[in-house]
Amino acid sequence: MTDKRVKVGNSDLEVFPLVLGGNTFGWTSDEVTSRRVLDAYVEAGGNFIDTADVYSAWAPGNAGGESEIILGRWLAVRANRDQVVIATKVSEHPQYKGLSHDNVLAAADESLLRLGVETIDLYYAHFDDKTTPLEETAAAFDELVQAGKIRAIGLSNYTADRIEEWFRIAREHGYALPVALEPHYNLVTRGNYERTLAPVAVRENLAVFPYFSLAAGFLTGKYRSAADAEGKARQGMVADYLTDDGFALVDALDEVAKAHGVAIATVALAWLRHRPQVAGPIASARTPEQLPALLASVDLDLAVDETATLDKASEPFTK
Repeated sequence: MTDKRVKVGNSDLEVFPLVLGGNTFGWTSDEVTSRRVLDAYVEAGGNFIDTADVYSAWAPGNAGGESEIILGRWLAVRANRDQVVIATKVSEHPQYKGLSHDNVLAAADESLLRLGVETIDLYYAHFDDKTTPLEETAAAFDELVQAGKIRAIGLSNYTADRIEEWFRIAREHGYALPVALEPHYNLVTRGNYERTLAPVAVRENLAVFPYFSLAAGFLTGKYRSAADAEGKARQGMVADYLTDDGFALVDALDEVAKAHGVAIATVALAWLRHRPQVAGPIASARTPEQLPALLASVDLDLAVDETATLDKASEPFTK
């Protein structure tokens, strides 16, 4: 496994080019299994874990913050805080909705407590809050940087216009500038990122960490027909991809995967890793057994013709 690291924009953070998603912790992975996943990821050279204060409030019996709690306990037991980079997010926790100044500060304190750390390495505005002036939100994030509670700022699910506005405000007031962007981007969701977000990311040197990198499992090749998704938990999430174009793309991925002797998911992540400004895709593993296919993407370099084949097969998803 590679030991290479990539810089997160203009920050001093250096991270492994495959990000471990923490959305399964306390949801589809219990605490024991979550720790096994974390251990396996770090042992393979990984150092960047992405979570959010809302994970996983949607699960029955959960209140939000379960992922951070599990991650915090693991950090305490392993005593490896200095070896990992932690990203978390604010705006969606049931008790801390939105991005008002006071809410951002209070939510950050709660995340710090759950994680058991003194500083959050990368703190994302999870979803834009149009009810709060952007000046107020940007000021709150800068306040956290100045207080040493967060090291760097990230934006997730923001439009290009709002990203540009955040930068304008930050420069005008001398606030810390965002260094990372977390958008929805993969082989079957290309249009918005490539047309609107990528130019801004390039211009502002934002490190891009795409989520839904495997399109809710569609890009693992597990769905070869609409019937394969029937009755499955993620049927609704992959419904838009269960088309002739979607299955043709999976076939193209399969062809490249077989040429390299790797899993389809490995190829899908490798393609994403080489897109403009992408520092590393985010991928989750419910069990340690799912990790090898994800980790292998870091060492897979696609040939020019292979990338062209995937670009062409996924062209219907650039609209």
